[in-house]
Amino acid sequence: METIYRRLLRAIPRLGVRVTDLGPGTAVVSRRGTPARIPLQPGADLLARGADRYSVARAGKGVWVVLDKKARNAPEPSGKWTDVPLGDTGAHLLMTENAGANERRFQLAAGAYLCAQHVAGMLAAYGVNCVFDVGANAGQYAKRLRRFGYTGRIVSFEPTADAFARLERAAQDDPEWRVHHFALGREETSRSIHTGWNSMNSLLPPSDYGRGRYKRFAKTQTEEIEIRRLDGVIEQSLEGIASPRPYLKMDTQGYDLEVFAGTGERIADFVGLQSEVAALRLYEGSPEMGEAIAAYEAGGFGITGMYPVTREESTGRVVEFDCVMMRADAAPAKS
Repeated sequence: METIYRRLLRAIPRLGVRVTDLGPGTAVVSRRGTPARIPLQPGADLLARGADRYSVARAGKGVWVVLDKKARNAPEPSGKWTDVPLGDTGAHLLMTENAGANERRFQLAAGAYLCAQHVAGMLAAYGVNCVFDVGANAGQYAKRLRRFGYTGRIVSFEPTADAFARLERAAQDDPEWRVHHFALGREETSRSIHTGWNSMNSLLPPSDYGRGRYKRFAKTQTEEIEIRRLDGVIEQSLEGIASPRPYLKMDTQGYDLEVFAGTGERIADFVGLQSEVAALRLYEGSPEMGEAIAAYEAGGFGITGMYPVTREESTGRVVEFDCVMMRADAAPAKS
């Protein structure tokens, strides 16, 4: 049965105003202009109209946000916002008075957004048409690529059964998103992987530092998985793409350098890569950050961005970075 709220939204346009439906219980009603919705995170949306005019909640003349409180987990904003211009880019950061109170959380959230935005820019600039998503978990990375506008092929690899089931469901309605139920590494083999660590399942045991940082490492289960080399699945993955421009994303909890080794000579085909490199090692036997970056640089890649993934709350030290690297000789020629 249609709710009163939905009937109201359907009737409002007859009054000469515009309705932008944002989802269950949330809509924007505007007298003029075309408001655009820019999703920021669950419970937060940026509403933009015109070149430099931004409005959130009751911020603009003739603009209202109709909000059903049951539809949002976050409390209703206080209405006190700070507009922070981001240099001369024309972009603005809208913050509530307490948004930056937790410096660590704010920095990591900003870093995650900037990393995703940077990757999307690099994929577009380098004409990437196939992303190899290694260590896909439930498909979070691929879904983020889609939200940031990437429309090319995605090939995801996830070896654990539970995560792969969620990954398969996430990709089922996307014809350009392919999924494989195995891991990638230096050699073709079978091995046991530590599971039960949520998104941190690893082929490597935790280090002393890792056990001290994460309680989840105290208990573990194992699962037998298949490992294959990337150079053995590249041709199948690129099938049907006339002029392949692949990009390699790795997030394998300490195993990225093994995945990289499994590309063999085919690494020259990749125009860029992304790897989670550890400043403080969480897994026994994982490479130090300098070792990993040196291997990637030897493969012809140069750093374009480094973004903190996790930080120690007490010291502020970065534990892991997302490192984005591109092959300079693959950059499109300037016109």
